[in-house]
Amino acid sequence: MNALLKHRLTWPVLALVLLLVLNQLFRSDFLSVRVQDGHLYGSLIDILRNGAPTILIALGMTLVIASRGIDLSVGAVAAIAGAVSCTYIYNSPDPSSLRTASVGVAIAVVAGLVLGLWNGFLVSVIGIQPIIATLVLMTAGRGLAQLVTDGQIISVSNDSYQAIGAGFFLGLPISILIAAAAFGVAGLLTRRTALGTLIEAVGINPVASRLAGLSARSIIWTVYVFSGLCAAIAGLMISSNVTAADANNAGLYIEMDAILAVVIGGTSLAGGRYSLVGTLVGALIIQTLTTTVYTLGIPPEVTLVFKALVVIVVCLLQSSKARDLLRRRKRPVAQQSGVKVAV
Repeated sequence: MNALLKHRLTWPVLALVLLLVLNQLFRSDFLSVRVQDGHLYGSLIDILRNGAPTILIALGMTLVIASRGIDLSVGAVAAIAGAVSCTYIYNSPDPSSLRTASVGVAIAVVAGLVLGLWNGFLVSVIGIQPIIATLVLMTAGRGLAQLVTDGQIISVSNDSYQAIGAGFFLGLPISILIAAAAFGVAGLLTRRTALGTLIEAVGINPVASRLAGLSARSIIWTVYVFSGLCAAIAGLMISSNVTAADANNAGLYIEMDAILAVVIGGTSLAGGRYSLVGTLVGALIIQTLTTTVYTLGIPPEVTLVFKALVVIVVCLLQSSKARDLLRRRKRPVAQQSGVKVAV
């Protein structure tokens, strides 16, 4: 039992279960899933679909943090991806065709890869601190997205493009399937090959790993490119879901949600140890919190405070020192009985 309580995923999973139970108490149909026109609908499906962008970005963020880095630019990269794809589709001679949507998606993916390469270059080659290197793109990225859209919200009408964020395949939302596929590929590459071990080695001690013959520069570059790719796909999901590119608001603060998801999942901010499953649980907690806010009727102005309080509680429960403090009890002094012998 003690080993179970000490496992890093126990408390996040319990927190997620408690949030779901809380929502069920306020809405009797919260956990129900129904089939309509061959598609699955329900609050649980909505949590997975709406949380897909956060899951994707948190997935890339996990590997970046495991390499002892951070990527604050993912929200801006998502905005740029949505901006370039929607702008291309809008200005295309045939804006409703599958080919146009495919090219728009390809442009967005390439943009994400290039921006990931840029971040990796600044961190691994130039040697700039990750928080500063990615802060540059976080600040300038939204400006770039607004330049692409000319400061306007670009609306498109393309069924193929809309399917990315709002379509269904085999009864499930396509966004969920994309996130699941990305999660599966990342899991196979990091746990079934040496890549995961190399990332942990670089995160634990980059100097020692370099002296041992590992190419720390290439590994760091790889994780930032992967983070940019995940952010670009998430940006496509966000923009296609509303069939519009909003350079100012798309992906706003999603980097904070991603970092919180990674931390809740048990990944160390000091680098090295990481958990993809924990990140998935953390992202679901973040999205379920948002749903809980609406279910409980909490005013929007205190939403961030409510989310922060829940995250703090989960993190404290994960801390071994905090749990020891909660379990500490005054031990009764054992009474020893003795017999006095009179001489």
